[in-house]
Amino acid sequence: MTTTAIEQSVLGLPKSERAHLVHLLLDSLDAPSEPDIQDIWLNEARRRAEDIDAGSQVVSSEQLERQVQALFK
Repeated sequence: MTTTAIEQSVLGLPKSERAHLVHLLLDSLDAPSEPDIQDIWLNEARRRAEDIDAGSQVVSSEQLERQVQALFK
């Protein structure tokens, strides 16, 4: 199916369905690709490793959970 055919089909849909498609398409443009996500996580892992090597305090997930719970008491 060509782009022109898709456009003609979509423009024939009711307004609410076209709006739904617009939202889906816009969301797809904002979503990072799988390689982008992998790069983001790799950079974050490197940043965290550098922080640890520089002496940042490391806490376990259990310690963090206790600290968060204490804030809400």
